[in-house]
Amino acid sequence: MSKSYDVVVIGGGPAGYVAAIRCAQLGLKTACVDEWLDKAGKPSLGGTCLNAGCIPSKALLDSSEHYHRIAHELGGHGISVEGLSLDVPQMITRKDEVVKGLTGGIAALFKANKVTWLQGHGRLLDGRRVEFSPTGGGDPEVVQAGDVILASGSRPSTLHMAPVDGDRIVDSTGALEFDEVPKRLGIIGAGVIGLELGSVWRRLGAEVVLLEAQENFLHFADQQMAEEAYKQFTRQGLDIRLGARVTSTSLGKKNVVVHYTDSAGEHRIQVEKLVVAVGRRPHTEGLFAPESDLLLDEGGFIHVDEHCRTNLPGVYAVGDVVRGPMLAHKGSEEGLAVAEIIAGHKARVNYDTIPAVIYTNPELAWVGRTEEALRGAGEQIRVGIFPFAANGRARASDEAVGMVKIIAEEKSDRILGVHVLGPSASEIIAQAVIAMEFAASAEDLALTVFAHPTLSEALHEAAMAAGGSAIHIYQPKKRK
Repeated sequence: MSKSYDVVVIGGGPAGYVAAIRCAQLGLKTACVDEWLDKAGKPSLGGTCLNAGCIPSKALLDSSEHYHRIAHELGGHGISVEGLSLDVPQMITRKDEVVKGLTGGIAALFKANKVTWLQGHGRLLDGRRVEFSPTGGGDPEVVQAGDVILASGSRPSTLHMAPVDGDRIVDSTGALEFDEVPKRLGIIGAGVIGLELGSVWRRLGAEVVLLEAQENFLHFADQQMAEEAYKQFTRQGLDIRLGARVTSTSLGKKNVVVHYTDSAGEHRIQVEKLVVAVGRRPHTEGLFAPESDLLLDEGGFIHVDEHCRTNLPGVYAVGDVVRGPMLAHKGSEEGLAVAEIIAGHKARVNYDTIPAVIYTNPELAWVGRTEEALRGAGEQIRVGIFPFAANGRARASDEAVGMVKIIAEEKSDRILGVHVLGPSASEIIAQAVIAMEFAASAEDLALTVFAHPTLSEALHEAAMAAGGSAIHIYQPKKRK
């Protein structure tokens, strides 16, 4: 007789493990099937985010930032260091320890909440049945579920002209495992992943060339912020080439030869390592049997409604495998919402207030709509901008670059978008998310007391600037 559960979750990443824990908290007998193996070949929860994405990349970004500041930025503070050395293997070891601690924490939470961890591959069959194939072999078994949550995540997109070999041509996971700093690093793609990885290795001394096919830098972000970010990144030594379409690659004896075209014609560069960072795609290979009749959309994502319900009764899908931004926090919120729905409660995810962050230095973060999108839609808006150059805490910390931008509706003053380029943008944006979640106006923020001196005062002043009353920058009066 096959095992049965109230809920079976396929996938143990931020969407899946959060859904499983919440289902268990709500009194549902829950199992989570996950096939991720760590570097040692052992099962590890957390999916791409904890094992090979969000967490390890931030660990290396932090390590590289410490090194760069000591090597290049502390002289003005009266601090000098002699005999500075770089130990890349130790950085990788620390990164792995951070990952191990967090993934082990999820396993402990599963145990505490009585979530059954099925270590292996899960495949949806018809009738809300899940085929489980254990890691390391063994006969597959079929488990019955009252409800199924598909949370299989995503995988790096590939390019046929730059096949990943795991040595000289790598994907984003491989770029987190270099044991020494490449002398010259090429990156295909100057989006979120490419910029973060490029920042790590540039700070550690690599010459970094990013080849971006799009003509506009960070075309998905507010363009005023993107243009300023481009200036900051190029000043740091990132060689960002826009409109650059890679046509072919070849392996030399000790390097990779990359051919690309742009508006000026054909070009050729040689790099020691090449990273393919052209986005991610939904991971649905082997996720479901054909007879299950699960419906995918034209992009290969699982088709769901506004409550993450698929076309199959009792089957839900969340996270990177469905529409919307591929962000860990978006997947987690969907996982929580679905757990509540299965338990008979009401739940929703407000997709209009999902923040996005690029963890470069300066960081770039935003929530809501861009100025270009709003003006293109004919919206009447007012814009308030405040530079970190006029913020006391940013100046004291030697981080006075970038700005905060608030966009509000002209008549109602309701905040429609907030964009932050600068220090701790990833933290500051949370205040904007809360404000927008409560339908706040720019005036609401302008009338709120912010501690001094803090970086968040820039958000306060940007809100005041939207109403023409900023204090610490001069705003010429508009002519009537």
